[in-house]
Amino acid sequence: MPGRAVREVRTSSVVHLPCAPASVALARRALSEDLRAVGVFDHAVRDAALVISELLSNAILHAYPLPGERLQVAWAVDGSSVEVAVSDGGSPTVPHAGHPSPSSISGRGLSIVEHLCQTWGVRADEVGLTVWAVLAAPRDNGPSGRGDGPGPLGQSGNGDSGSAWRRANVVAGLPKTAP
Repeated sequence: MPGRAVREVRTSSVVHLPCAPASVALARRALSEDLRAVGVFDHAVRDAALVISELLSNAILHAYPLPGERLQVAWAVDGSSVEVAVSDGGSPTVPHAGHPSPSSISGRGLSIVEHLCQTWGVRADEVGLTVWAVLAAPRDNGPSGRGDGPGPLGQSGNGDSGSAWRRANVVAGLPKTAP
């Protein structure tokens, strides 16, 4: 990327945000800055920002917060993929992609996530619920300009990824931190 310094990847970030609508913009900005700083192409940054917005908005609207009235947002960049996750205190229902009628004004968020991601899923544990997604994040990795390779945790996006997300003490491939 001419004219832009690409810094070494900070492989992961975990942030705790208030369970409030203003947190969506904070999460989008932090994720976008991290992805751009490591050379992820703009279209992939926009897709990842949209996905984190949908996941976080759903948690704010439909779930209970974690202790301290917070939500945990995490992402990890590896190879040419980015894993994003939002953890909350659980909800009465399990998130799923809906099929709203054309006249419905809501209910399309997880369908958008499903369309943009290689794979996504939900993991419940004793603390609450984590909704995670894996997206392509191609980047300029030097002279070849190729950002390909296996996805996070060596996964290929074949619909069976996220094993690390299912472990009770791991979010975004990282050990859980207390809020």
